[in-house]
Amino acid sequence: MNLKTIILAAGKGTRMVSEKAKVLHEIAGKSMLQRVVESAKELDSKVLVVYGHDGEQVKQAHSGFNISWVEQTEQLGTGHAVKQALDLIDKNDVVLILYGDVPLIKSTTLEQMVGAVGDRSMSLLTVRLANPDGYGRIVRVNNKVTKIVEQKDASETELLLDEVNTGIMAVKGAKLIEWLGRLNNNNAQGEYYLTDIIEMAVNEGVLIKSIHPDNEFEVQGVNSKIQLNELEREYQQLKALELMGLGVTLADKARIDIRGDIILTGSDIYIDVNNVFEGRVSLGKNVHIGPNCVIQNAVISDGVVIKANSVLENCIVGKNSTIGPFARLRPGAELANDVHIGNFVEIKKTTIGAGSKVNHLSYIGDAEIGKGVNVGAGTITCNYDGVNKHKTEIKDGAFIGSGTQLVAPITVGAEATLGAGTTLSKDAPADTLTVTRAKQITLKSWKKPVKN
Repeated sequence: MNLKTIILAAGKGTRMVSEKAKVLHEIAGKSMLQRVVESAKELDSKVLVVYGHDGEQVKQAHSGFNISWVEQTEQLGTGHAVKQALDLIDKNDVVLILYGDVPLIKSTTLEQMVGAVGDRSMSLLTVRLANPDGYGRIVRVNNKVTKIVEQKDASETELLLDEVNTGIMAVKGAKLIEWLGRLNNNNAQGEYYLTDIIEMAVNEGVLIKSIHPDNEFEVQGVNSKIQLNELEREYQQLKALELMGLGVTLADKARIDIRGDIILTGSDIYIDVNNVFEGRVSLGKNVHIGPNCVIQNAVISDGVVIKANSVLENCIVGKNSTIGPFARLRPGAELANDVHIGNFVEIKKTTIGAGSKVNHLSYIGDAEIGKGVNVGAGTITCNYDGVNKHKTEIKDGAFIGSGTQLVAPITVGAEATLGAGTTLSKDAPADTLTVTRAKQITLKSWKKPVKN
């Protein structure tokens, strides 16, 4: 079977009140269009996107995907939009029609739809709503779908129907080409409705197989920031329930944001409130994450404790290490086992050996720190000369006194000690104390200034 998916993404989205194209607005860190494309790709489908408003912006944002782009210069209805892609459709194709502003459609639902398509059958995704206002109604006779009536064209009786059209359908290419060629715009909107092909199919004896999604939010479209937020919360609720089903303890399932993938490599994980996970985050067993943390593309090993208000990005944290509170691990930070990173400490592009500690108010960048090193409060690696970055090496067992400045490139030898307040501009030998301090002077004749 040769499957092609047409995604309609040409709408302006006026109600979004944004200069950004509607389909570029994000659900859980991915554009709505990207989510639809990914669902289609899971079916090994060739993807055709019909674009219009802010088209270049939309194309550029999704340049990493293998997409065939088709422009719709005039917005004359859904039928007209699909027709723009017909040059890329073969008669033998199975064609799946999706919408770029219906972002949470599942690939499993789409598989059912594609599987229901035959030479004398097509599939239509429908859903029953407590409030069907604004949707086209599904009309059935003897429980068989006979047509779809748009709300503005519906009779009083038809408006009482609660089964509605989602617009998502799958059909053989030959039939789609034929039926689109017969569409007209004789309706209240003056548009070419894609839904009119349903009645054509019925008149030709083609069976309409209705498929129903597992969850209503799968087929929910986005036309405003309110609806965008509603879908975001639906998605986050679903992800939270999935985590708890896998054994993760959440302090509050309503206060977690997952904007990527959480990979669990162990059990007994605790996540406090207001945490944000982005990209790919791996969590080991007995990990404890305090409140208000942001973790992006990180590997968190067994027994790690991340205290409140810490930010971790593109980093690796070894077993039984402690991070925070108010710590920041920047890209390239690699911590071995039993490392302690304390409050208001920033680590960038640095490896830290087992058992080492950087506990207070320090910046460590472009460095290699050995095992069992203690870095005192207020230590700074002066790694940038205004043009280039330079490396600091601190060997095993070294002790760095508080308030130390390490002017890179510099090496501190094994078991060396640097006195507090040292500005080190030359290598410090191993097993020795190195101190750089100006002579302390007290001026007895000095008087405190008095305000005029």
